[in-house]
Amino acid sequence: MHDFDEYERLGEPGKLEKSETWKAAIGLQGADGLKPSQYLIETAKKNIEGDVTFDEVKELLQNYYKANPEKAGKPDRIEEADKVSAHIAEILSEKTFTFSPAEYITIHKRLFTDIYDFAGKIRDYNISKAEWVLNGETVYYASADSIQATLDYDFLQEKAFNYKGLSKEQSVQRIAKFVSDLWQIHPFGEGNTRTTAVFAIKYLRILGFTAANDLFTEKSWYFRNALVRANYNDYKNGIYSTMEYLYRFFGNLLLGEKNILKSRDLRIKTENEYDTVKSSIDTVKHLSDTAKPPIDTVKHLSDTVNDTVKHLSDIVSDTVKHPSDTAKPPIDTVKHLSDTVNDTVKSSIDTVKYLSDTVNDTVKSSIDTVKYLSDTVNDTVKLPIDTVKHPSDTVKLPIDTVKHSFDTVSDTLISLIKMEPHITAAAIADKTGLGIATVKRHIKKLKDSAVIERIGSDKTGCWKVLKD
Repeated sequence: MHDFDEYERLGEPGKLEKSETWKAAIGLQGADGLKPSQYLIETAKKNIEGDVTFDEVKELLQNYYKANPEKAGKPDRIEEADKVSAHIAEILSEKTFTFSPAEYITIHKRLFTDIYDFAGKIRDYNISKAEWVLNGETVYYASADSIQATLDYDFLQEKAFNYKGLSKEQSVQRIAKFVSDLWQIHPFGEGNTRTTAVFAIKYLRILGFTAANDLFTEKSWYFRNALVRANYNDYKNGIYSTMEYLYRFFGNLLLGEKNILKSRDLRIKTENEYDTVKSSIDTVKHLSDTAKPPIDTVKHLSDTVNDTVKHLSDIVSDTVKHPSDTAKPPIDTVKHLSDTVNDTVKSSIDTVKYLSDTVNDTVKSSIDTVKYLSDTVNDTVKLPIDTVKHPSDTVKLPIDTVKHSFDTVSDTLISLIKMEPHITAAAIADKTGLGIATVKRHIKKLKDSAVIERIGSDKTGCWKVLKD
């Protein structure tokens, strides 16, 4: 996405701070699935080096898109990503802030000037947005008629709140709740998440917190989805708003926690996906319950070998100690018995080794089968492979489960393509947590099945859904 690591390695205070600001500004574009251009990256480096000011950065961008009209207003909104990144970097570099609705609205105006006509204007219409994490459902946002009053109320309540006596963890959770409530109002037609994030970073600074900007660089999409889950309820289907995911994000952001942040963990499972999860878990449980390596057989064989050796040894001993009165000890017989013992032991050992190899091969084959099943489910459920210590001697692959898992991932891709026809395979992989190879494999399958088609070139074209 960027190449600012050199500033982190060198550690020059002024350049390091600027590079972290730019990383956060660029990363926040991911909250809306946007990525800035390489031209913006190179221009940002000039600013970090002190060669150009923020005003000059904005002027360079303005001239760049005037000189390259084919790049301006593209469906991937790259011009928006470039210009908003520059505006965010400028605002975050300033040592000014006022905790008020006016500041919040002004931030939106500064971010989206030259992008939206409604920059800095409270919407006068109601909105809904299909969310991938909700399978196309929407959060209920504030009514247009009550936006200003709701903003004033939330700011008044937060300003009057006394943080004294709270632990650091309690303070962070309180701030996270305020940010969640502020975002839910969604006072603007577009750009609410980025505006809220910038406002939150500035607010945290005056409270004495140092936000880990790299988290916004890498996890802005998770941040947005966590806000969605904090404000969505579907009681009928047993789905309730939860701050759990946002707490994890803020824990990493401010408390140095190491919570795993994956957007796919936030996505609400459909009824069919729950069935897939249950079927997959039942399959693994069956493998675990029915798998019993033939330990008793090995033990029995070992005991038999030991008994045979002892018996033959006793015969040899008796023959040697009590030879016939009329004959010398039957040396040939002893030798024959000895050879017989050796052959029996060798044969038994070979049998045990063969049986052991067979068990190992069966276990390996079964584990590979379960691993294949887990990979095929494509992170719909994380199969507890580690609990399968003794897979069954015979494993039958649940083809229906695997097929359904493929269908579930394909449905997810189709849903994303419907919402963002210009979405790339890389963006799908980033949003779903799937591997890029897995995404491309499913896209090819959908194209071959005439479910989707590509209109135009790979770089400038878009997807079209032919059938659901």
